[in-house]
Amino acid sequence: IRMELSGLFYFRFLIWNLFLAFIPYAISTITVYLNSRNKNLLVMGAGISLWLLFFPNAPYILTDLFHLRHREGAPLWFDLLLILSFAWTGLMLGYVSLVDIQQVVSRTYNKITGWLFAVAALMLSGFGIYLGRFERWNSWDVISNPKGLAKDILLPIINPLGNLRVWGISAAFAIFLIVGYFTIKQLGKITIQ
Repeated sequence: IRMELSGLFYFRFLIWNLFLAFIPYAISTITVYLNSRNKNLLVMGAGISLWLLFFPNAPYILTDLFHLRHREGAPLWFDLLLILSFAWTGLMLGYVSLVDIQQVVSRTYNKITGWLFAVAALMLSGFGIYLGRFERWNSWDVISNPKGLAKDILLPIINPLGNLRVWGISAAFAIFLIVGYFTIKQLGKITIQ
């Protein structure tokens, strides 16, 4: 609506980012289905690995708030609602996909392993968000530029004290995602009388 009314197409990247946020949801849905039909650990591992590669794309949309500033064609509050609606949808797609994958891991191993996996995935996602927003890497760079991506992943691991900014940003996003996920899980337990 904003693009149609204003004739400006600045926020069209939100559509692409929402599509990328949908990918982990689609992968988790397929993984749950395949796991229910076939308990093959190789199939499950492949599905979870692919899901983990794309999972940071879902909460990544939160960083699109960086683009919020007064622009021609709409008031600032409208653009805030626009970005937040995409960010919320992406975040919820990510959380729903994590619930699915956590259930697969829990059924295959146990609930503790499922929770450990979920927290680890959220921590890795915090680092993935850093890589996407600040280093400008994409999930498909695993195939298109694996050496460059590996360098930017390994450098902070090899020299953690020289990369405190990387760990700080990654930890901040990870903590935000973990608190949000625990909140969503607790809200799921509420029954309305």
